[in-house]
Amino acid sequence: MKREEKLNELKNIKNMLVVIDMVKGFVDEGELAAPSIKRVIPRQLELLEEYKNDEYGINVFVRDTHDETSVEFNTFGRHCVRGTAETEVTDELKTYTEDAFDFEKNSTNFMLAPGVIQFLEGLTNLEKVAFVGCLSEVCVKNAAITARNYFDEVNRNVEVGVYEDAIDTFNAPNHDADQVTLNALNDMRANGVKVYERKRGNK
Repeated sequence: MKREEKLNELKNIKNMLVVIDMVKGFVDEGELAAPSIKRVIPRQLELLEEYKNDEYGINVFVRDTHDETSVEFNTFGRHCVRGTAETEVTDELKTYTEDAFDFEKNSTNFMLAPGVIQFLEGLTNLEKVAFVGCLSEVCVKNAAITARNYFDEVNRNVEVGVYEDAIDTFNAPNHDADQVTLNALNDMRANGVKVYERKRGNK
C-alpha cells in the first residue's frame, strides 16, 4: 500500500510498531556500528511481519540522520550523516520499509522529530505503540518514556511497550550490552512502559 493510501487510513490504525535506529551506521559500518546488534534482527523480522499482516497495524522506521553541523556530534561523535549509507536501514530489514512510514531524527529522541506529534494525532484510534531497535539505554528508552509521557499529558489511553527480545545495544569495556539493556528495561518499567517478555530461545 502506498504512503498516501496509508495516510488516508490512519484513523483505522490501532497497533503501531516503531523500529528505532536499525540503520547501517549503528549495525553495519561506521565508528558507532555494533554488528552484535544483529542478534535481535530475527525477532524484529517476526514482529514486522506480524504488524504488517495486522489489518489495524502499521510499521514505522526511525533513522538517525544528521547534517554535517549537527550539535549532537559534540556528545556522540560524527555518525549517520545525511547522504551516506549509515542512514539507511540495515539490509536485513529493508524489505519492510516499502510499506512502512519513515521518520528522520536529529537527536536521541524520536518523539521530538519533525512531524511525529502530528502523525500521532492522526492515529485517532491508536491503542498500542511498541518499540524495538537500538540503542536500548538511549534512543529506545528516550522514545518509549517520552511516548508514555505524551499520551498521559494529552489523556489518551494508549499502551506503550517495548519488546525486550528485540532491543539491544553495543558491547564495550564497562558497557555490557545485556546488563545495560536490563537496566534500561527497568527504567522504562518504572516510567509506565510495558515490557513484553522475550520469546523462549531468543538472545
